This record gives sequence, C-alpha cells and structure tokens, in this order.
Amino acid sequence: MSIAENVAAVKAGIRAAAVAAGRDPASVQLVAATKMNDADRVRQAIAAGVDICGENRVQEMLEKNRQGAYEGAPLHFIGHLQKNKVKQVVGLASLIHGADSRELLEVISRTALNRGLVQDVLLEVNIGEEASKSGFRPEEIPGVLEYVSTLPGLRVRGLMAIPPICAFPEENRPFFCRMEKLFVDNGEKKYDNVSMDFLSMGMSGDYTEAVACGANLVRVGTAIFGARDYSK
Repeated sequence: MSIAENVAAVKAGIRAAAVAAGRDPASVQLVAATKMNDADRVRQAIAAGVDICGENRVQEMLEKNRQGAYEGAPLHFIGHLQKNKVKQVVGLASLIHGADSRELLEVISRTALNRGLVQDVLLEVNIGEEASKSGFRPEEIPGVLEYVSTLPGLRVRGLMAIPPICAFPEENRPFFCRMEKLFVDNGEKKYDNVSMDFLSMGMSGDYTEAVACGANLVRVGTAIFGARDYSK
C-alpha cells in the first residue's frame, strides 16, 4: 500500500475508535513518526493528511528541515532529548514530547528564555515504572507541575507515555487508562506555565486502544511508512 493509502487507513482506525468511545474524531491528531524516512516520503505523508510530523533524532530533524521536508505541517520532537541537544530543538519543534527530568526542563527553560520565546513540552511519564525507561513516576507529576510553574520560558501542555511492550494491544489498556486518569486529575489543578491540553500515547500497534482511553495525540510510524530497516 502507498503512504497515502496507509494514512487513510490509520485515520479511519482513529475515527472508528473515537466514535466507539463517544469521542469527536476531530479531537485526535495523527503524528507521523518520520524517523528514517527521507524528505520526499515525509512530504507524501503531509500531502496525505497527517496532522503533525514527529522526529526522534536531532540530526535527522535538522537535515530534513533544511530540505523543507516539514512544510505544511507542525513539527514535534518525539524522541529522547539529551541536554546537550536542547539548543538545536528549542524553537524549531513546536512541541517536545519527552521532557523526562527536572534537569532537562531547566535546560529547556534557560534556552527558551535566552531566545525570548516559550517552548511547549509534554512531561514523559514512566507509566509502567520500568527500570529501563526514563520519565517521571506517576506520583511525581503534581510536584513537577508545581515546579514548572517557577520556570520561565517553558509551558507544559500535557503528558506522554510509552507503556511496556505487550504481546497484544489490549494489554496496554490499563496503562492507557491510568494515564488518562493522571491527565484528567492534574488538568483540574491550576498552575502557572501549565495548560493540560495533550495526552500523547499510542503507536502503530496500539493507537486505537490509546484513542479509546483518551489519547488526543497518537504517534504512528510503521503503519504509515512500513517497517524500518535498521540494518542500514
């Protein structure tokens, strides 16, 4: 299938999952995870109707941006962001999905402040509390949001998570539901520099489950572009 056909199929899956959950399908945005896809393939995905492009790797993002790959769609950074790469991402990506430590938040804040702008971020939650993954523990989120209220140049727009690897998509539903509760509960509180708008969760294998549980950003790569060849 072509990229356009794949995008149409994913959007149909999002629409069906949203309707079944009693949600407005228009409230869910499709983030095309464009890692390891060249500028032409990114342009095809944008032409096919993806809402947002999401890059995992800083150097790849910079190169494709120089080629004009993202024209016509917002750009998000969806990978693990190292503190020494923050200067290359702040102001280029409209949203950073994986703010996973107070130290990283501080660096983003300083960089944005020095540039006279406000950088939007999502807090990464280690919802499965896995030792191998970064992110804040669920119980840490209220304290981190209170801390963010003291950081200029930074605005938290919501939460993101990648649940543990499961054999079947439905096995991730408890993690997604826990994330939705965390998102809703903390969205009811008022903090400076915090606007809880986005819940980013769900990928190619489980995005419909994530939509059923409240995700309004889903990050889909393989289902759009096909399997990546990591041997190259």
